[in-house]
Amino acid sequence: MAAYDASKLNLPFMKYRRAALCISLILILASLAALATRGVNYSVDFTGGVALQLDFEEPVDIGAVREALSGADQGQATIQAYDEHNILVRYQDSSEETRSEMMNALEARFGAVSIVKIDEVGPVVGRELRRQATVAVGLAIVAILIYMAIRFRFRFGAAAVAALVHDTIIMLGVYSLTQREISTSFIAAILTVIGYSLNDTIVVLDRVRENWGKIRSAGVLDLVNTSVNQTLTRTIFTALTTLMPVLAMFLFGGEVISNLAFAFLIGIVVGTYSSIYVASSIVAEWYLRKPDKG
Repeated sequence: MAAYDASKLNLPFMKYRRAALCISLILILASLAALATRGVNYSVDFTGGVALQLDFEEPVDIGAVREALSGADQGQATIQAYDEHNILVRYQDSSEETRSEMMNALEARFGAVSIVKIDEVGPVVGRELRRQATVAVGLAIVAILIYMAIRFRFRFGAAAVAALVHDTIIMLGVYSLTQREISTSFIAAILTVIGYSLNDTIVVLDRVRENWGKIRSAGVLDLVNTSVNQTLTRTIFTALTTLMPVLAMFLFGGEVISNLAFAFLIGIVVGTYSSIYVASSIVAEWYLRKPDKG
């Protein structure tokens, strides 16, 4: 039986580059429309809320506390343990009704529970966190553009950054449509996905750079298409091996972990697509329109 030779792959990716770019543009516009009309569901980290310090008569486990709070629609609350008996719960809705529902759910599950301290968490901290998160993502993208422009060509760097912006906007759009909670861990997920997607994009563009000497004989479309095919097996295997543990986290990791895993799932799928289609298609189209520039 002959061994499988990935180098002989010749799928016509560039034949459908404009259709792929149109799909990406539609997804970006839909995401921006969702963000403009529905907004996003910020967690207590960004919006402010209530910090409730509770004392339990019997030792409790954080997982069990979260399970009980889920019955009061507060499964996304931030829960921290001081010790076996003392728990800090941070949540958004500061109404007496919500607090009463939470206490009733906890007392039904654990028996006597007393409130040690109640603190209001102001939105000023939230605004500062949003600003810092935006700056962090912006600086990461600018640094990537500079690195790619120096390491490869300016148009390669611009294409890679366009792919990363594409991934970020679509991730935000999906979270806006589903109204999943955006917390500081989501920002960490976006930065992780940016690194993941960039790694895949660099592999593809580095192969394009290696093959660039053949551009006059092969033409940019065939050259880019060949480069994508040469790296396709690696891209797919990387995506699948990353996707499997993240899927397990999403299905079995509990409410908070599954929310973070959902960001990774979207990021891996969109990032793999953008490294194959978006960045390479932009490079090909740019060269077709301006072959002598950068």
